[in-house]
Amino acid sequence: MYNRTAYIIAIIAAGLFLHSLGKVHLFDWDEINFAESSREMIVSGDYSRVQINYEPFWEKPPIFFWFQVLSMKVFGFTEFAARLPNAACGILTLISLYLFGRRIHGESFGRWWAFLYAATVMPHTYFKSGIIDPWFNFFTFLGIGFLALFVIGQRDERPPLRFLVFSAAFTGCAVLTKGPVAFLIVLLAYAASLAFGRRRGWSRPAHYLLWAGIFTAVTLAWFGLEVMNHGWWFIDEFIKYQIRLAKTQDAGFAGFPGYTFLVLLTGCFPASVLIFRMGDRSVEDVAAKVFRRLMISSLLVTYVIFSLVRTKVLHYSSFAYFPIGYLGATTIHGILNGTCRFPTWQRWLLTGLGMLWGIVFTGLPLLGTHLEWLRPFLAHDRFALANLEADVTWDHLLMVPGILYLAAVGFSGRWMYTGRLRPGFLLLLLANIGILQFALTTFPTRIEGYSQRAAIEYFKSLSGRRVYAETIGYKSYAPYYYFAVQPGNPRETKDEQWLLRTDSLDRPAYFVVRVDKRDKVLQEFGQRLEVLSEKNGYVLMVRRK
Repeated sequence: MYNRTAYIIAIIAAGLFLHSLGKVHLFDWDEINFAESSREMIVSGDYSRVQINYEPFWEKPPIFFWFQVLSMKVFGFTEFAARLPNAACGILTLISLYLFGRRIHGESFGRWWAFLYAATVMPHTYFKSGIIDPWFNFFTFLGIGFLALFVIGQRDERPPLRFLVFSAAFTGCAVLTKGPVAFLIVLLAYAASLAFGRRRGWSRPAHYLLWAGIFTAVTLAWFGLEVMNHGWWFIDEFIKYQIRLAKTQDAGFAGFPGYTFLVLLTGCFPASVLIFRMGDRSVEDVAAKVFRRLMISSLLVTYVIFSLVRTKVLHYSSFAYFPIGYLGATTIHGILNGTCRFPTWQRWLLTGLGMLWGIVFTGLPLLGTHLEWLRPFLAHDRFALANLEADVTWDHLLMVPGILYLAAVGFSGRWMYTGRLRPGFLLLLLANIGILQFALTTFPTRIEGYSQRAAIEYFKSLSGRRVYAETIGYKSYAPYYYFAVQPGNPRETKDEQWLLRTDSLDRPAYFVVRVDKRDKVLQEFGQRLEVLSEKNGYVLMVRRK
């Protein structure tokens, strides 16, 4: 059925998320890792298995890679193609939030929910990235959202079983996107909502069996096929990896007490400040109560799970963006409708965090034009000091959007404090969207100039040549994607130590070495290696045949 608002949201979302996707190289690790796995699917013709450097990659199931494959089939092996699936996810997400919100709370709420989510820092950022999480989060949300619609409608004589089927199918898709934590979130969120609602929402055994059957069928569509074709090895390694993430600080990503809270508070600004609806005087119907309980439950479950998990990575708790956005929208809606209060502490925290982000957006260009301020703090880090030598252009004019954002936050806070609530919220959300568009278009390409561009340019210069390309002293997926490694190389050639030590090298081997590792590498292998060039903290070396 035609819905004008949904089409308008789609057009605006496309404008926000599609532009500048290919302006900057993919970032190590995740963006390059995932794009390379998708590229290798196309090059090898094996679409049933995720691989990296043409070896099984057991950390992730395949759905996101299939999306990237479709994009790369159309747009080639480009940064735009790698990030396009998440831009599409952003468009679908905002439409879905509007439609769910409209169904549960009405037209106005649906618009505010989509608007707030687009203006929230981390969700907006992720929709312009090439990582898995936006699709995982979207599928998990649909699993919970459709489950809520089923619970709401099951008191009818003919409960809407299609919603139950959709919930199970999308939860299965979430598992096939990133792993079993999606099932855990949906299951525990439902269980917690039953507990909070004193078992209201309990269903018949046949309904649970139907949900379990659909979920199992969807997940077995790939896991079962993998076992049939290759045995249990891949699944065993996948399960071990999931357990390792929970029990250990994988890949050095450790955290600190309160890490998840701090990430969600700052990364989900402004929605995070508004999750508490103070002095609530609204009269919610059954639908609103059920949906709200499930959203609160899913937020608590996500927070607890990823507070307990030992590996701390920024995007691990990112499903929480959905319930945080929902709760923030209910507060805005309630404040504007006069059904809840807007306490002073909430206004000040909203303005204060906005000012903090404004300082970041204003200060980064200032710091870029005065890198000498950083050098004393990096005096003992040879690699970081060399990074700062990159030819990156900053201009004081780049501070202007940040200054304008600070002014907008200030005016917004003043308007809210004096009772002009609607224009205050509108200004804040529009300012957030504007500054995010500016920042994501302007800053990543400059940051990448310091962090990795020299290494990537080395690998791109070697692409198409009959050589080996590897890193020494640091882990990177850049040589696979930007060198465009081809299949068929013997397994031992994938080990840089073999390439350095073997006496039977069949072609030149090029190595990118961090400058702080240069002396150690040359001390051990100096007779075999020739230094070709050095740029911005990276040294290009070659071992001839």
